[in-house]
Amino acid sequence: MKRYCQTLKLKDNEELISSYISVHENVWPEVLQGMRQVGILDMQIYIHENLLFMIVDTVDDFDWEKDMSRLARLPRQAEWEKHVARFQDVEESASSKEKWVLMDKIFELEK
Repeated sequence: MKRYCQTLKLKDNEELISSYISVHENVWPEVLQGMRQVGILDMQIYIHENLLFMIVDTVDDFDWEKDMSRLARLPRQAEWEKHVARFQDVEESASSKEKWVLMDKIFELEK
């Protein structure tokens, strides 16, 4: 299994943040299916104030660039990205790759 971690800022607005959380309580079935289809095993998003932290666990042969590009072309994915962009502190036309910043691991207790 591979693990990727990313961060993203939401607009600093309590109402929008609350709505963003609500939207993620009912992610569209096509979006969930698409993630599984490209090899995403699990995805978790954590929040602190307006800062998001996402953990993405994938199959061993997952290629971030290739498989995330494939995900972006699956049914309703672009619509989902546009739907959640209104909450994010980025240009609404930005791609997922431009919004979410991959993080580098600097510590691991178990090596």
